[in-house]
Amino acid sequence: MIQYVAVIVTVVGLGVAFPSVNSVEFKAVRTAQAPAVKPVSDTIRLTGAAHVIDGDTLSLGDVRIRLHGIDAPEMAQTCSDIKGAEWSCGTWSKAVLERLAVGSVTCVQMDIDRYDRIVGKCYAKDVDLNAEMVTNGAAFAYEKYSKDYVAHQAKARSDAVGLWRAGVQLPSEYRAEKREVALANRPHSATHGPEGCSIKGNISKSGRLYHVPGSRWYEGTSINTSKGEQWFCSEAQARAAGWRAAQS
Repeated sequence: MIQYVAVIVTVVGLGVAFPSVNSVEFKAVRTAQAPAVKPVSDTIRLTGAAHVIDGDTLSLGDVRIRLHGIDAPEMAQTCSDIKGAEWSCGTWSKAVLERLAVGSVTCVQMDIDRYDRIVGKCYAKDVDLNAEMVTNGAAFAYEKYSKDYVAHQAKARSDAVGLWRAGVQLPSEYRAEKREVALANRPHSATHGPEGCSIKGNISKSGRLYHVPGSRWYEGTSINTSKGEQWFCSEAQARAAGWRAAQS
């Protein structure tokens, strides 16, 4: 292990000020070379110029790589500074990775995620990018999948650096809230209505027709509630609402 070195990186052009500071001091841990690791399958190493997508994802050529063991704020995510004002922490996190992932970047595959992306550890100039993002408070240790960077996070939190300077919601919690809102605002499923209400009230060129389970056109009929189509719990309810039975 080689001695720590300090690199000063100024965050500019983000449209918001990083809480209470104009620059971020990175303490880059240098290693003689990217360490060999053995993922689930045979080791894959990729090297090239990196294109940063967000604070925990980059691409080398056409290959997208999710940084192993870390989780950065989403691009649309905002955080609060020490005065309670919002700032674009997702954009800032991406900018930090862009300033670290310069020159030739090497990524070592650790796994494949559910989106078929390579999950890997990436290095630039022998600097562990995953570790640096957590150490400098630009990303969190993704403890659900790995404990590799828990100690780095504890140090960042203790030193109150980066995202730890002010209020921030864990990216996983932010995504979960977004999913809940989307689910709450989503029309009923095109193929499954509310529990106990399986009659499909369809609107077609033939007018308002309802289809009961087992009827000829039932399985091929989808319901779009945003267009006024409905699910009914009984035929009487459908008829009262102005629908008539479809011919079978």
